[in-house]
Amino acid sequence: MTIEIRRRLERALAKSGAPSSDYDLNADVKLPSERRLRPAGVLAAVSSRPTGSVILLTKRAPTLKHHPGQIAFPGGKVDDGDTDPSAAALREAREEIGLPSDMVDVIGCLPPHETVTGFQVTPVLALVDPLFKPIPEPGEVAEIFEVPLAHVLDRDRFSIQSRRWRGTRRAYYTVPWGPYYIWGATARMLCALADRMADETD
Repeated sequence: MTIEIRRRLERALAKSGAPSSDYDLNADVKLPSERRLRPAGVLAAVSSRPTGSVILLTKRAPTLKHHPGQIAFPGGKVDDGDTDPSAAALREAREEIGLPSDMVDVIGCLPPHETVTGFQVTPVLALVDPLFKPIPEPGEVAEIFEVPLAHVLDRDRFSIQSRRWRGTRRAYYTVPWGPYYIWGATARMLCALADRMADETD
């Protein structure tokens, strides 16, 4: 199963695709051309289970200053010691969920995603050893959970919702799973993967 899902993911990454943005559904927003985005990397970690492939997600700690309690990929901003967003994603995954780099097989990257908080986030797609046992870093991660890959590759599972943000109504993607409300940048990046894998579902 691991070999087959790797081939499917490789074919998906080989397809052309444009960068995504938190503003994709908000055409009335005019972004300044001179804006400076901070680079970041997140790890879209796929693993195999007897029932099929899953993707690992985290629920951020409620005590965090930014995005407390939200669902996210492991990852964060590129630090001075990181060579690129992939290195940042792997480092953050070690820190946040205890994922050793030798249990990760990086396949490639999706086009970057611009967030409303001023980051250019590169989603790093990787396979993770099925024997990996995640350990949440309590200061950053409240919970680590798995979502069937088939669920987040099904475009019919995605919906568009909206809320008021900074005085205007902002639309965004959601793809809920059980008690987990997956939305915003995480849902948008998953949507980008689903679009590429429309004929590559597992």
